[in-house]
Amino acid sequence: MKTVPVGVSARHIHVSPEHIEILFGKGYELTNFKDLSQPGQFAAQETVTIVGPKGKFEKVRILGPARPSTQIEVSRTDSFALGIKPPVRESGYIEDTPGLRVIGPVGEVELERGVIVAARHIHFHTSDAEKWGIQDKQKLRVKLHGERPLILEDVIARVSDQYALDMHIDTDEGNAAGVNTGDLAELLE
Repeated sequence: MKTVPVGVSARHIHVSPEHIEILFGKGYELTNFKDLSQPGQFAAQETVTIVGPKGKFEKVRILGPARPSTQIEVSRTDSFALGIKPPVRESGYIEDTPGLRVIGPVGEVELERGVIVAARHIHFHTSDAEKWGIQDKQKLRVKLHGERPLILEDVIARVSDQYALDMHIDTDEGNAAGVNTGDLAELLE
């Protein structure tokens, strides 16, 4: 059986260097609160408030390091509460997506775009992908063995020598199956 560790990802934001300075002040640098599963990635100590047409969420965690473009990842349930309709997308693909207002302790940013529901995916280190015959961007079937087992279709393989083996799903998917970060998922043929 081919198993992959699961990471259940709550709403979060990736922020550009320009927006970090607007939100937190000139020359500000993010503080590492906790390392994440992917090498060099971390949950920052800093949080922001995101505001949509219908609602808002406070204390939304920033993930570091800074990215070229600011991007907010929410669950479908979050999007209803915010009053927006973001598409399901791979990280980084923010064309034709809605924006939100982002409020930090020093300033705020009105994003024209950048909100997505992250497409479920598995990060494969190149060696794991080769061992299992997985190609970058391949769509996979994965079984979640939680309280309410689910089979997920169209799980995107992301292959790089910069990645560590880890499956990323959002809180809606994790709750639906009754799985938590650290549980194992089964890669199906």
